[in-house]
Amino acid sequence: MDAHAIDLPDGRLFVGGVWEEGTGAEIVSIFPADGSVNRVLRGASIADGERAIARAKAAQADPAWRRLKSHERARFLHRIADGIEANVERIAFIQTRDTGKTLRETRALAASAAGTFRYYGAVLETSDDLATVQRGDALTLSLHEPIGLVAAITPWNSPIASDAQKVAPALAAGNAVLLKPASWSPLVALELARIVEAAGLPAGLFSVLPGAGSEIGNLLVEHPDIGRVSFTGGTSTGRALARKAAEKLMPISLELGGKSPTIVFADADMDVALAGVLFGIFSSTGQSCIAGSRLFVERSIHDGFVERLVAATRKLKVGHPFDPATQVAPLVHPTHRDSVAAYVQLARNEGAEVLCGGAAPEGPAYDGGAYYLPTILAGVANTARICREEVFGPVLVVIPFDDEADVIAQANDNDYGLACGLWTRDFPRAMRVGRAIRAGTVWVNTYKQFSISTPFGGDGESGLGREKGREGLRAYMTQKSVYHDLSGAPHPWAGEAIR
Repeated sequence: MDAHAIDLPDGRLFVGGVWEEGTGAEIVSIFPADGSVNRVLRGASIADGERAIARAKAAQADPAWRRLKSHERARFLHRIADGIEANVERIAFIQTRDTGKTLRETRALAASAAGTFRYYGAVLETSDDLATVQRGDALTLSLHEPIGLVAAITPWNSPIASDAQKVAPALAAGNAVLLKPASWSPLVALELARIVEAAGLPAGLFSVLPGAGSEIGNLLVEHPDIGRVSFTGGTSTGRALARKAAEKLMPISLELGGKSPTIVFADADMDVALAGVLFGIFSSTGQSCIAGSRLFVERSIHDGFVERLVAATRKLKVGHPFDPATQVAPLVHPTHRDSVAAYVQLARNEGAEVLCGGAAPEGPAYDGGAYYLPTILAGVANTARICREEVFGPVLVVIPFDDEADVIAQANDNDYGLACGLWTRDFPRAMRVGRAIRAGTVWVNTYKQFSISTPFGGDGESGLGREKGREGLRAYMTQKSVYHDLSGAPHPWAGEAIR
């Protein structure tokens, strides 16, 4: 398939199973590699959102869906997975145009999304409710039922994979799902809607509503018919949404920011550690909540390791996302590139030494694009702002450490708690340090490896709750206890009153 011949989604929204022109504010999707316009569309208005919610409520209440047996719902998820797999090249092209990620990465994200739908189809086939231990004259059951209407709010950095991680378990649980993608990357979610429709999912159970968070995001969180929200994005927005959810006493999961430590001990395999550190911070152009943005290197090897790291970083291929050789593609938007550059200038003001990068690349190949060179900073303490705040770009800070106690204290001295990477040949040390680090995920001698079967989430400013895994299905369900009397006798409390 010639990727350049692929038509982008036409910009209509998927409102409760109906393709409609949005009536909200204008959204301009650009190609970050050169600034050209992909599509101009109208986002969802409050009225569009209200209409989608009304259609979702009717569809989810229909016994034809709500009472569908688990293995029958699983068929829809498998058909969606088939549709994604049949359209990997199309999805990858659309997402690359939307986000600037390399085609190599967007192909992998599309394949991951298909795997997520297929996994939750399999979970449905093997998920049982429980008969709890009987402690009286009643059969006691613990049952799980759909919540009803679920909202999924996803970020711009990995939309198809993030969408799937929310939509697949929510549909598997029997809910209707309203998806709000980020305004910087609306197109791939609309392509997902086309695939979901083609899979035969009953109309109304899925909507895609790109639009302003201040309008559509708030509507989805505040609306009385929405029973759960799953949000991935910035910490300040997540905190605001959590306050709104608390007013409704509504469950919400929040996958937020990170300032993840990566730690290289003196006994590590240096080649493995170098490759892992480079991948951890510079893949996805650093636009990842789990990016390993704080590097701690044991003092005895610090200078030699950093010298090799800088040399390797300078060799990374910064280029067009359609070039198969590209390792570092453009950032998602010029505004975001400027934010990253401002953080590097802040670090300079704090006394940081720029070991490499620290600027946009020059030359005609980069004209009009939102490019920024992979950057390594040194010479600042862990207390500097560049070490405290999420940059969300290809910027790494290197800090030496002396021993386990020192690096554990420094790594944990941060408001975030999302991920951590460790490089060491000492298995007991890896277990000690990994258990001591406050993080939802710890990688040992690797980084950014994922499995849909393994829970993911963070602590502290990195969020609330977990996604993925078998329990990821239960998160989109409500639990009900049932007591079925087996004695057949009147309750003795009534006594003579019933005789």
